[in-house]
Amino acid sequence: MRGSFTSLLLALGISCAAQVDVIPTTPVVDSVAVADPLIVTGGEEANAAVPANAAKDTLDWRQRHSPRRATLYSAVLPGAGQIYNRKYWKAPIVWAGLGASLYFVQRNGKEYRRYKDAYIAVTDGDPTTIDEFEGRVGASQLLDVTDTYRKWRDMSYIAVGLVYILNIVDASVDANFVRFDVSRDLSVGLQPALGLTAQGAPGLSLCVALR
Repeated sequence: MRGSFTSLLLALGISCAAQVDVIPTTPVVDSVAVADPLIVTGGEEANAAVPANAAKDTLDWRQRHSPRRATLYSAVLPGAGQIYNRKYWKAPIVWAGLGASLYFVQRNGKEYRRYKDAYIAVTDGDPTTIDEFEGRVGASQLLDVTDTYRKWRDMSYIAVGLVYILNIVDASVDANFVRFDVSRDLSVGLQPALGLTAQGAPGLSLCVALR
């Protein structure tokens, strides 16, 4: 009897175990990741991190060039505008022109004062005053030489002013023509003038081609 009851319990346990369904494993889904997915499309996110002023740094220097700044540089320091315009070979010319003009200002001024003092010593009526030429040169000659050196000194001052002004004008003009396109698409040529040739008269025409 006891054996039959044990066999019955064993059969019921086996049948219950056979009816237990296997629960499939459910994947874990991150709700935050679903709400805000990471999408990478051809590197656009990487390009968005580039600063806005990066495009300005890639501009050609001619587009950033300022004629006003070139003029100001030349006015403050002659030759600086030419360097700003990248016409480096013009800066030594400006400096040489100013240097030569200032040299003649100093030299002619010195000679003017020298002959002026000699003229005053000859014409002051004081016998104790002796000029450096010791009377070998007359007063009229000293006056002519004095006037000549005075004119040369004044012309040297004018030369300094002209070189200074031309330095500013040159820098301003160069700066304004920095963006002027001089390429191979611009051509100039001479050819026979067909209208004059048809009338039996020689002639040439100037042709400018823009491509």
